[in-house]
Amino acid sequence: MQIESPPVERDRQKPEGERRGLILVHTGDGKGKSTAAFGLALRAHGRGKPVKIYQFMKVPSARFGEHRMFEQLGVPIEGLGDGFSWKSRDLEHSAQLARDGWARAEATIRAGAHFLVVLDEIMYPLRYGWVALEPVLAALRERPDHVHVVLTGRNAPQELVDLADTVTEMRLVKHHYQAGVPAQRGIED
Repeated sequence: MQIESPPVERDRQKPEGERRGLILVHTGDGKGKSTAAFGLALRAHGRGKPVKIYQFMKVPSARFGEHRMFEQLGVPIEGLGDGFSWKSRDLEHSAQLARDGWARAEATIRAGAHFLVVLDEIMYPLRYGWVALEPVLAALRERPDHVHVVLTGRNAPQELVDLADTVTEMRLVKHHYQAGVPAQRGIED
């Protein structure tokens, strides 16, 4: 490990632009994309800001850890799908759920009542062609100035990366699945 000196105030350049709503993308093949988005949702909620979370691949009745916690906090979180595609019995139905879910999410973004809108795992329906990319980009470009939007999922399209203000790519270095350790409550769900 290389030892380095900590930064000091005189080393930092402070931005002078205006504060405005941001588009943040969490992508890549590493773990933590949704978790990071939920952390932002908690941070915003903790500051008294209205937050809405949409999960494109979770069922409306999902009761994962994040659902239980956000429910306790009064943060709306809504499953829009019927699970991951490999579990679907009717992919056209899954696609329709994604389109219907996008219509609700788009209306929320455009309404401007929420400080932060999370579109968790939206990259799947975009990649599968279930939700068209251009209307998503248009809604992001045309959203009210104060609305922040976080989009998560692997393989974010380049057009979305180009539009975003902040893009974080989570890179897989090592994963417990590779050592044969299965998903665990409180870690994966």
